Amino acid sequence: MVELHSWLSHQHPGLKTYVTLQQKTDALAETDAEHRAVYRLLSSMLDPFIASFDEEPLPAGVAESTFQRLLSVVRDAESAIALAPDQQIRALNQIASVELV
Repeated sequence: MVELHSWLSHQHPGLKTYVTLQQKTDALAETDAEHRAVYRLLSSMLDPFIASFDEEPLPAGVAESTFQRLLSVVRDAESAIALAPDQQIRALNQIASVELV
């Protein structure tokens, strides 16, 4: 999970980054069963954003503000892994409520 946030923090805030992140979270969900829920939630959070801007230019202001929010969510997800189970559930519920669009 640490690698995911680190990778993301060095990416351009364009649509391709979101698509690649979704591919990465989908792959991690298959290989990291212990954290599968967080990867699935992150992946599903990206769906509406990708669908909204597929084949359309992404306005610069939207790109930057959404990207900063995404970085924050991924950082929070990363931190949640070390929490006690009841706190992890709260963190997962927060991730599930995020709407990037």
